[in-house]
Amino acid sequence: MKSNANPRHRLRPVLRAAIEVASVIFLFYSNLLMGEFTRANGPGKSLLTALYDVFTLTNFAIAMVSACIGYAAFEYLRKQL
Repeated sequence: MKSNANPRHRLRPVLRAAIEVASVIFLFYSNLLMGEFTRANGPGKSLLTALYDVFTLTNFAIAMVSACIGYAAFEYLRKQL
C-alpha cells in the first residue's frame, strides 16, 4: 500500500527548526558586531576589523548552543500553549 505522506510535509519541522536557529544566530552575530564595532571604533579601525574579531570559532559555538537552547525553550512553550 502506498503512503500518501508528502516528502515536503515531513521536512517541514526540520526546515522550521533550521530557520528559527538561523534567525537566533543572525541576531546573536548582529548584536555582537554592533557591540564590537562601537567598542573598537577608533582611528584605523574599520568594519572589516570588527568582522574579523567577531567571526571566531568560539563565538560560533556560543551562537549554536544558545540558538539550540532558545529553540528548545520556544518549542516547549509553543506546546504548552
